[in-house]
Amino acid sequence: MVNKIFKKGQDLLTSSQNSVLSAATLIMIMIIASRVLGLVRQRVLANFFIPDELSLFFAAFRLPDMIFEVLVFGTFSSAFIPVFAKLIAKDEKEAWRVSASVTNIGALFYLFFLILVFFLATPAYKLFAPGYSLEQILIISKLTKVLFLAQGFFIVSYVLTGVLESMRKFLVPALAPIFYNLGIIIGTILLAPRMGLMAPVVGVVFGASLHFLIQLPLALKLGFRFSFRINLDEKVRRIGKLALPRVVEVSFMQLSKLAELFFASLVSTASYTFYTFGNSLQVLPVGLFGTSIAKAALPTLALQSDDRDKFAKTLWKSLYEMTFLILPIATFLLVLRIPVVRLVYGTDIFTWEATVQTSMVLSAFAVSIIFQAASALLARAFYALHDTKTPVVISISCILVNILLDFVFISIVNTEIWGLALAFSIASFSQATLLYFLINKRINGGFKIANLVPLLKHLFASFTSGVAMFFVLKFFDKWVWVKKLSFLGKVDLSGIVFEKFVLDTRYTTNLLILTLLVAFIGGALYLIISYILRAQELWIFIRLIKQFIKRKNPWALVKEKEQITPTTVDTSAS
Repeated sequence: MVNKIFKKGQDLLTSSQNSVLSAATLIMIMIIASRVLGLVRQRVLANFFIPDELSLFFAAFRLPDMIFEVLVFGTFSSAFIPVFAKLIAKDEKEAWRVSASVTNIGALFYLFFLILVFFLATPAYKLFAPGYSLEQILIISKLTKVLFLAQGFFIVSYVLTGVLESMRKFLVPALAPIFYNLGIIIGTILLAPRMGLMAPVVGVVFGASLHFLIQLPLALKLGFRFSFRINLDEKVRRIGKLALPRVVEVSFMQLSKLAELFFASLVSTASYTFYTFGNSLQVLPVGLFGTSIAKAALPTLALQSDDRDKFAKTLWKSLYEMTFLILPIATFLLVLRIPVVRLVYGTDIFTWEATVQTSMVLSAFAVSIIFQAASALLARAFYALHDTKTPVVISISCILVNILLDFVFISIVNTEIWGLALAFSIASFSQATLLYFLINKRINGGFKIANLVPLLKHLFASFTSGVAMFFVLKFFDKWVWVKKLSFLGKVDLSGIVFEKFVLDTRYTTNLLILTLLVAFIGGALYLIISYILRAQELWIFIRLIKQFIKRKNPWALVKEKEQITPTTVDTSAS
């Protein structure tokens, strides 16, 4: 019995996901768990540290994250996976040799930057965060040096992620971020009373090691091996050539992140915490329905790059499914921004002012969620066509616009920290729009209005449900009636015993009930309107849920037409 259970568990971990829909669903489920744990992590941090302290911790991530994003994310999202996915199907030995060389090259770059960080962290933060005092900068610098140790694990871990995703093994890589968040949570809870801000830093290093170790056994089983050799042959050089434009793009993205830290530090010490907390909430739907669908679609799009009809069908189908799932969530966050922030971060030391500031950041971010998700998918469509230049040029242009708007909103208009989120949203809209029109030109010969029809259906349904949620939220909130706020300001309340049907949202239970009620009404209305408008994605969503419940193996969900032939690797071999 034990052996049977173990065998089923092993089969689940090592099984392939051979369609975009099944792979995306698996990734979505794992991202839900990871993002929920991420919010738990932020809640734990908010429980132990006030916003001014947390601002130093989040600022300390800036340099390590910058180097990680440039070295790792820039390479693997655009270059390694497309090259490795085709190579593993033709020549396994060559594919594993290439993966080992890429690992060693990444490690060498990491060691170089590790030395730089240890010597230049303090002067760098004096430049990047001028609003902090010298004492605060010294604390940030100390935390940064320890945080950078975690990047060593990530360098190798993301090679393994690239290998596993290229071979359509999505479950284990999707589990890795969960263990990363667990490491931070455990480190903070156990060590915060004794180590202060260093506790979550130690947790980050521990979590990064788990991120690596959870993926290593399956990668070794499939054939990955470490090697001390670096062979700069044609395949490795091709990865470098494909990655270079994306590395340039990511470098500019990190410049934008530095600008956010720069301007946030000028607003107030705690502002960077408000910005980070608001961003943590809005990235949930982006990662859940944007990144997951984009990542799942990339291997299929890469293999269909020579058949433009199949390529276009997969791309638009993925985009429509993405917007159908994301728009109602973005609307929910926009309407219920304050209840959401209070429920997630409302600890005893997270004040009402902190709640308001964070909710304003969240609302400014929420309008861009669909554009961020669409950009992730559309950019990968260009990567699959081995064109990294076009999305990079667009991205860099929009990043420069973002930085300019940061300056305008914070230094000229003098907005609060939400100005940075609004600048980001405007830039995201510009990027998604340009990518959409250019990919249309590439695969369809030009823009077709018919491609917008499903998107407009989803937009109308989400807008209508959002209006309904707004009025329901105001109607059942006791303090709207007591203070005669918003649209009730001119209503005659005499003779109305409103205590019988409203909730006192000062209490967490009442706030949770009201939030769930509003979400249910908004979600139901969204589905009803989608049904009336005959949105095809509604039936795909329903079929997906039904098949997920019925199937013994939930990851083999649907035999879609875009299903690909598995690689020739014998995954049963040890």
